[in-house]
Order: sequence, then structure tokens, then C-alpha cells
Amino acid sequence: MNLMVRVQFVLDSWKTVRKDVAAAVREFPADAFDQKPIEGVDSFGTIARHILNAGNAFPGILMTGIESLQTPDFREKMKLHMYDLPEDSTPEQLAEALEKSIETRTAQLAAQPDEFFTQEITRFDGARLTRLEMIQFVKEHELTHRSQLFMLMRLKGMVPPTTRRRMAAAKA
Repeated sequence: MNLMVRVQFVLDSWKTVRKDVAAAVREFPADAFDQKPIEGVDSFGTIARHILNAGNAFPGILMTGIESLQTPDFREKMKLHMYDLPEDSTPEQLAEALEKSIETRTAQLAAQPDEFFTQEITRFDGARLTRLEMIQFVKEHELTHRSQLFMLMRLKGMVPPTTRRRMAAAKA
């Protein structure tokens, strides 16, 4: 059986996830960005920056034509594609970088030929998958971290963007 997943659907749904991340970054109290809820858990700001860097670096490295992410210098290669955002940036600057990055990367990915997405690569853990499956993995990775951001919002008594949308739709 040959199932088809449309590239544009994956890219559009990733943009929706990122929109929610950027909204959470804008809403979270700036003075709590670097607070850790407990020792050993990343802060809100660290997680948001990780989303930015991973979401920028993985597609960036894929578009170089690399066929294996399972190399000793994988992390160094990734650093070349991370978003250049100063450490002392404000939450608003981080939110803007998150939005700009997803728009840029999804436009670059949308411009790739169909063959780009069907080519197989080796992921860092040795798994073989297509480039589109890797992009889907990156989106799922971001969803995981978006959930962490939302939990940190909840711990502050805040309602995450997705919940507010669902509540507004239910009222309508």
C-alpha cells in the first residue's frame, strides 16, 4: 500500500504549531523566562530557544543534501544552521525569530522538488526515513516541547493559546 502525505499539509500544520509557540513566548512573564520549575528541568526560555534552534537547524541541514545525520560531527554541522539570536534577546525578539524562522524554512522547503522529500536519509539514531518523514519528526519534536511550554504556563495560572481557541470555538 502506498500512502501519500502531502508536503504542504505537513508544512502548514507545523506553522500552526509554531504560531502557538510564539504566542506562548509573548504571553509568558518575561521575569520568569529563566526560572526552572524544579532542578534538572529546563526553563521556559531554554525550551523556547531549543524549539527555535532545532526547527531551524534540522531543515537547514537537510537542504544541504546530507544523507546521514549519524556522524561524529553531527552536532557541529547542526550549529551552522541554528538561528542567530543573541543570548540577551527579549521574549518579543525570540517570538519574532520563531515566526520569521518558520516562515523562512517552510518557504524554502516548499520550493524543493518532490524528489527531495522522497529521498531517504539516516537519522542520528540510525533510523532510515525520507526527508519528509524527518520534517514530520521535527514537527513532532516541536509539539513535545510546545506541551512543555504549555505546562509551564499552566503552572503560572495561564491558559495556553490552543485551549483559548478551543474554548472560544465552543462558545461560538
